[in-house]
Formats: sequence, structure tokens, C-alpha cells
Amino acid sequence: MLQHTPDPADVFAWTDEAERSRERAGLVRTLRPRPASSPLLDLASNDYLGLSRHPGTIRGAAEAAVRWGAGATGSRLVTGTTELHGELERALAAFCGFEAALVLSSGYAANLAAVTALGDRDSLVVSDAGNHASIVDGCRLARARTEVIPHADPEAARKALAGHPGRALLVSDSVFSVDGDAAPLAGYAAACRESGAALVVDDAHGLGVLGEGGRGALHAAGLAGAPDVVATLTLSKSLGSQGGAVLGPARVIRHLINTARTFIFDTGLAPAAAGAALASLRLLQREPERAARAREVATLLYGRLTASGLTAARPDAAVVSVRAPSAAAALRWAADCREAGLSVGCFRPPSVPDGISRLRLTARGDLTGEEITRAVDTIVSTAPAGATDH
Repeated sequence: MLQHTPDPADVFAWTDEAERSRERAGLVRTLRPRPASSPLLDLASNDYLGLSRHPGTIRGAAEAAVRWGAGATGSRLVTGTTELHGELERALAAFCGFEAALVLSSGYAANLAAVTALGDRDSLVVSDAGNHASIVDGCRLARARTEVIPHADPEAARKALAGHPGRALLVSDSVFSVDGDAAPLAGYAAACRESGAALVVDDAHGLGVLGEGGRGALHAAGLAGAPDVVATLTLSKSLGSQGGAVLGPARVIRHLINTARTFIFDTGLAPAAAGAALASLRLLQREPERAARAREVATLLYGRLTASGLTAARPDAAVVSVRAPSAAAALRWAADCREAGLSVGCFRPPSVPDGISRLRLTARGDLTGEEITRAVDTIVSTAPAGATDH
């Protein structure tokens, strides 16, 4: 009997049907390379303070590349730690009010490092239902017992943590990336302290926007530097660079250096990115009003959009979320905005935990009054049927 030989061309044929399924649901994602200089008004990026193109930030990147080279050349434990990395870590810790810091190659890697190094098979990890995918993946990789609690619910956190005999940690975003709402950090901290659990907070969307001069949500809540609190950050949003960091007690940072796989086995952050982040941080220290301006822009966008009948979540930081009637409508809405000269984010499942598609707007602190008006007018004029209250 002749034996059938599988056709190599059929090995990934199943992806064609997966693609057709995404198309039917309006969930296809594509890469859209942007030019170096775009005519679009940007309300889609996470450049909250407009520092990614600031001359000082660019100069910091260029000078670091010239001095240290294009790449870190190895993992942080081999050749990938330069004096610049140490300087950035000390500056981040001092600015945010923590004892020590550890810089990694991304905010995603920072969350994986913190959750997997502080949790294990014998631990309990309590995770807010609205948490970022990097936290979710950290919980999975930690292989700990994970309990997902309802969004922003300290009482649920208290019940989940009560009576656990071993180590436990509660993990939450400080500002949730979909709706831009802030976590109840005081309530979460109280729940942790009742049971002796650690609090781990991803302050990616709080740094540079919340707290005194942009020192972050934990600083604003009076929790920065607490012995039972760890923060993770990204350098790619308010600081306009690339990379991530974990901040906390020095004993925790030492533990991560020795146990966190995304630190130990990953190439260190490129010197140019470290130099850019450090330059932006120093700029923010000199110009703390940038943080307040980002919050002001968010309030203006929210007020004008809701006054026009759109449904938007009240922002606690620099994210303004506007609901769309469907995934397909959100995609079309974003495309219509782009054709009108405005770039906005488009969040659809699985990026939205409640399944409701949205436009996601960045309330950049460097937007002018004229640009805010233009953005609002464009969003309102292109709104699909069913997007307004009236």
C-alpha cells in the first residue's frame, strides 16, 4: 500500500481558516509602518509627554550610542551592564521614591520578572481582571495558584488573600490601559497588609502623569518606598524611550538579579535607550508641569467628547477611551479618523477585557488647544451610527 506523504505546503494551512475567522469578526490586525515625519496628528501613541522627539531626549540617545556603542553586547550579568544602566537605575529609584531599581529590556519583561521571581508554585497571586497581558503572562509563568478578582475591587482582594498560609502577592496596574481608570491602590495596600501579602503595581501609565511632578501613582498614594511594595515601569511611554524597570526594596532587586529569567537570559537594554530615558527623566525633573498638562488635556478631551454625545470613560491619567458599537465599527472609525488626518488607537477583543471595542486616545501633554479642538471635531464628525447617546 502506498503511504501518503504529507504536503509541506499544508502544515500551516489551518492558519488560513483562522485568518478568515478573524476577518468575519472584524479582528484582523496589520502592521502599518509610519514614516519618519507623519502629517497625522498623533493621539494613538503612548508618548504622553511628547518627549520621544524632544531634542534633549534625542541627544541623550545619540551621546549614549556614541560613547557605549549600538548595543549592550550581552546579558546584564555578562557584558550588558554599563555605568549608564547603573546611573539610570539610581535616578529612577530616587525620582519615584524607592530604595533600588533594576532596568530590563521592556516593560513586558519587567512584569514577567517581578511576578515570576516573587511568586512560585506555593504562592498565591491575586490579579485584577483588568490587568495588562504582561501581568497575566507573568501569573501563568509563575505557575502559582492565581485568583483573578473583579476589576478594582479591594474587598474581593481581601477575601482572596485571607487565610492563605504561604507567600502571596496582589498584582495590579496602577492605571488600566484600556479605559484609563486608576486602581484603588490604598484599598489594595490595606488588603495586602491585613494578610501579610506583597503589593506589586505596574505603574506604566502613571509614571510621568500622576504624583508630584509625575513621580507615579504609588508616589501619589503614599506607597512609594514601602517595604512591602514593588513597582514596575516602562520607559517607553512618558519617558519616550524603550525598556522597563522594577523598583522596590534593595533585597527584592537583589533577588530578581539572581532569579528573574527575563533579566538573567535577556540582552541588556541598548545604551541609546538608556541614555534617552535618563535624559527624559531629567527633563521631567526640570519641568514638572508636563505631568499636570497631560492630565489637563485628558480632562479637556473627555469633557468635549462626552458633551458631543459620545460615551467615554472618565480618565484618571492620560488615557481617554471612547466606546464604539462594534469591533468592525471601531476599525472603520479609526480608519476614517486617519483619512481625516488624525491617528487614534483602536482596541478590540482580545485587548479589551469586557469585549467592548473602543477608540483609545492619548492625551499628550504637548498638544495645543488648536490640536485638541481638531481632534475632537474629527472624532465626532466620523463617529459611526450607534456611537452617540443621542
